[in-house]
Amino acid sequence: MSAAAFELQETEDGWCLEATGTWSLGAGLGNIDGKLRRFAEKSMSKALKIDLSGVETMDTAGAMMLQRTMRACSQREQMADDDALYGFDNVKEGYKGLLAAAANHLSPCEIDVNQGSAFVLMLERVGRGTEDLMHEILRLVSYLGEVLVGLYTVLSRPKRLRMTSIVHHMEESGLNATLIVGLMSFLIGAVIAFMGATVLAQFGAQIFVVELIGITVLREFGVLLTAILIAGRSGSAFTAAIGSMKLREEIDAMEAMGINPMEALVLPRLIAMVFVLPALTFIAAMMGLIGGGLVAWLQMDISPAMFLTRTQDIIVVENFMVGMVKAPFFAFAISVIGCYQGMRVSGSAEELGRHTTISVVQSLFTVILLDAGFAIFFMELNI
Repeated sequence: MSAAAFELQETEDGWCLEATGTWSLGAGLGNIDGKLRRFAEKSMSKALKIDLSGVETMDTAGAMMLQRTMRACSQREQMADDDALYGFDNVKEGYKGLLAAAANHLSPCEIDVNQGSAFVLMLERVGRGTEDLMHEILRLVSYLGEVLVGLYTVLSRPKRLRMTSIVHHMEESGLNATLIVGLMSFLIGAVIAFMGATVLAQFGAQIFVVELIGITVLREFGVLLTAILIAGRSGSAFTAAIGSMKLREEIDAMEAMGINPMEALVLPRLIAMVFVLPALTFIAAMMGLIGGGLVAWLQMDISPAMFLTRTQDIIVVENFMVGMVKAPFFAFAISVIGCYQGMRVSGSAEELGRHTTISVVQSLFTVILLDAGFAIFFMELNI
């Protein structure tokens, strides 16, 4: 198999290009591409004939290169659109289709040139982003309404509850997350104690580290960090599981069999999450107190008995209840967003990954937004 080559001869009517060898992508077309382009630039006003008698093999790349060279000739502009073999001599029967296909795809792609100032383009991007955000909020609110209607229907008819599925998701979302939630909260409590000891020691008030640990862990960090961890762990799992079913058309099959995907897929996950997140919050609060108490004992000589006594005297029940009240709302938001993004997956595995990422981001944002709202609410109530 010889490499692609060509010879040029100038005639009275113009130029004659004799192509020889193998005109395919792996046979040296790249080596002669520059030469053909330079020739085309110099001979745009002259007629051209291309002799293909010496061509051994040709593929689409070779046909495109020859047609591009032919089009550079001025007479190429005047030929009929359907005459794809104009200017070619000794064309074998098998190459006519390639040359015809190449002739129909030589037009350059149109380039969308952004015009205008950078400031205008920035405003346009912000406007489109705001519009997309509003549409996303409307779709999410609409889906929330569907969830509430489905939840009311199921709770009004308890026989429609899928208890096996609920217990399964309670195990997956709650029981299997106990270890990581407990360890994280233990370490967070220890870190708070270390930081409090460092700052309070400057004022000789190390004993107040008990109040610092109790209030921050019971009121804020216990429930907030647990919700963030569950959003990244279980919320994304909800999106991935439902999204995979969407890609495999399993949800369409369920609807064809008369099974409501809302009752079979979404509500069991929602109910399970609402039950397990308060339990995980309680575990996180206790482990945070244990971690902080251990550091207070080892670093500040605050005995466990003194730590417990001050906790009972200073830390009122309201602080614990404030943290526990937030948990069901966080759980509801995480599960609804996770299932909603899973239901929106379509097309490809890339979409599944994108919606899983969006699910985690939206869940974290919603959890923090709800926490800020609760903080303002309880502050107004002086709790």
